Amino acid sequence: MQLNNTPIQLKTINNQAFYIKRDDLIHDEFSGNKARKFLYFLDNEFENITKLISYGSAQSNAMYSLSALAKLKGWIFEFYVDHIPTHIKQNPRGNYKGALENGANIIEDESFINNTFVIPHDAIFVPEGGRCEQSEYGISKLASELEDWINEKELNYEDVKIMLPSGTGTTALFLQKNLPLDIEVLTVACVGGDEYLKKQFFDLEKDENFHPTILQTPKKYHFGKLYKEFYEIWKDINDQSGINFELLYDPLGWQTILEYNTKNKDKIIIYIHQGGLKGNETMLERYSRKYDK
Repeated sequence: MQLNNTPIQLKTINNQAFYIKRDDLIHDEFSGNKARKFLYFLDNEFENITKLISYGSAQSNAMYSLSALAKLKGWIFEFYVDHIPTHIKQNPRGNYKGALENGANIIEDESFINNTFVIPHDAIFVPEGGRCEQSEYGISKLASELEDWINEKELNYEDVKIMLPSGTGTTALFLQKNLPLDIEVLTVACVGGDEYLKKQFFDLEKDENFHPTILQTPKKYHFGKLYKEFYEIWKDINDQSGINFELLYDPLGWQTILEYNTKNKDKIIIYIHQGGLKGNETMLERYSRKYDK
């Protein structure tokens, strides 16, 4: 299966110009940064492999994307979680429902989380969120698409900043590593804070020259918690751009880059839309219950 070379669209948001790389349009089921991360496993053949194994949360974007990958490859997919909330079991929604529909076996098993699980010889194991060296394969293709576009537009590398919010930081890291170093990749830590994100960078790449620039947030946010300002900026960005962004990472990503751009108006910002829209189904329900009156 060939993944689409996604378009870059110019949008005006808060009277500021932004280019948006539409990686949400890669593929109906296999899209965004997870499609980039898992492309290596899609493009290559694995003799005697019958099973794909990973772990994370019961509403993980990676879980859904891996379920789509396993379906495409004809593999059994096992995804381990430490807990599945009762209301999700009783009324499957979002990524959980989508993964089940793709044939995923979602298993509550703390032994996996505690590193006492043995990976079978006929299985491929993918760490949580796709934080693995194989992810560089697909992300390098994203870097090539971006560099080709920048060269076609005859832009100076130093004037271009590429922005994407980070969980494990895998996409941002391998993007910076595979772009000319004059093109700066910007990111913001959505999970665990700046020190956590720096550690993830060093785990995958010891040379700090290849590490993206982490932008500071105006205050500390807890991952997955509902913030009224996130909901409001999400609705505002969607309205202004005509593009549907996801609700877990993009609000902090946009909040941060809008603030950055007020002080760097001479820079050309490319914002990477990393998909993850399947998770909006449950996030929207939570936000609506709390804030919509």
